Amino acid sequence: ENKEAGQANSKVQRLKQLYKWHRIIGLMTVIPVIFWTLSGLMHPFMAHWFKPEIPKTFLVPRPVPLDKITLEPREVLETAGLDQIRMIRLVQWNEGVFYQVESTEGKMIYLDAQTGNRVENGDQAYAEYLARTFLEDQQSPVKSASLLTQFDGQYKYINRLLPVWQLDFDREDDMTIYVETSSDRLGTFNPTSRKAFIWFFSVFHNWSWLEAISSTWVRTTVMLILLGIIVSSAVSGLVIYGFFWKRFKSPTPANSQGILRKYHRQIGLMTAFVTLTFAFSGAYQATSKYTPDVLPEMVEKPLISTADLGIGLTDLNFPKEALINFGLVRMNTKTYYQVRQSLGKDKGATWEYYETSTGQHLNDGDRVYATYLANLFESKLGLDLGSELKEEGKELTAFDHEYGFVFKRLPVQKLAFDTDSKN
Repeated sequence: ENKEAGQANSKVQRLKQLYKWHRIIGLMTVIPVIFWTLSGLMHPFMAHWFKPEIPKTFLVPRPVPLDKITLEPREVLETAGLDQIRMIRLVQWNEGVFYQVESTEGKMIYLDAQTGNRVENGDQAYAEYLARTFLEDQQSPVKSASLLTQFDGQYKYINRLLPVWQLDFDREDDMTIYVETSSDRLGTFNPTSRKAFIWFFSVFHNWSWLEAISSTWVRTTVMLILLGIIVSSAVSGLVIYGFFWKRFKSPTPANSQGILRKYHRQIGLMTAFVTLTFAFSGAYQATSKYTPDVLPEMVEKPLISTADLGIGLTDLNFPKEALINFGLVRMNTKTYYQVRQSLGKDKGATWEYYETSTGQHLNDGDRVYATYLANLFESKLGLDLGSELKEEGKELTAFDHEYGFVFKRLPVQKLAFDTDSKN
């Protein structure tokens, strides 16, 4: 009997030791948990109830007035002395039409479609035009303008678009607008309230201060260590309150007074379970930071020779009144005009492809080009797509549960390959 009593007493002592460590670990993690929780709660508040707004968040594409295009793409490039380029398209700006050209060095050049004259500081001026259009503000002076080529503390990776122009306006709300001139897209906008929220969220939720004094790897490791401690605290709480609670002495009437003391066990179990799920999801998100994101590198901008443009844009066989814009792409050693055209709201807009040397139309060109790009990026992404599509390509014109708003760009082609990973 003494032996059994001794074993029972030993178990109780071990449980008390576990309870002691549970309390110590809980105290160690209470501060980071409070910071993560409060900053996390700010996110839905800012996203749904206190979300700042501006008059426009996107621009509706307009048909291009062909009477304002005197020079064909080849002519305007030769006039500017450009033998090779990375990209070309049309922009409508201040009642005029201009060719927006990306040089081989990555600089944006603006050429008048009627005269071929180059616009000085064209990219910054066009960025300001876009920002004022989004804001519907033609009066407030611009305090500063700079071209961002990487994400920073106020313009996060979540915004995806790079490079972008950052324009700070001298207004009551201290508005900052980020625009991508190569696509006429709004990156994001930050008034004073949003800037404060981003700073608070970065410091207390993402712990950007750790990255500032060390590196992303160190920040992630420290967060994982603390999340591991939180998991230990939650598991020990579940064990104590769920399986061994009866091993402890029953509470005295004095300790049973008050809701928190009376329902301490139930509250502890619920808190431990929620904390466990929170810590696991946080750890999953943190571990993803160890894997480099290669998606920003998945951009195809080959050199395109001006000499390849044998056929003019207006010589192509498509309804000229339907022209919204165009670009140039390289595919399988050939250069194509990539023409965006709209035949009305009922029929929607389509991408059509024409060889620049012959003007020949490429049937189902957007799906063909999308498949070409998918196979081109295959090795960089570490995928094995094979060569067979599981289903025909589909153009997405709205975000869905698989391709969410976070990816920013529309329209896109959705391709489903017959692979084990269901890519």
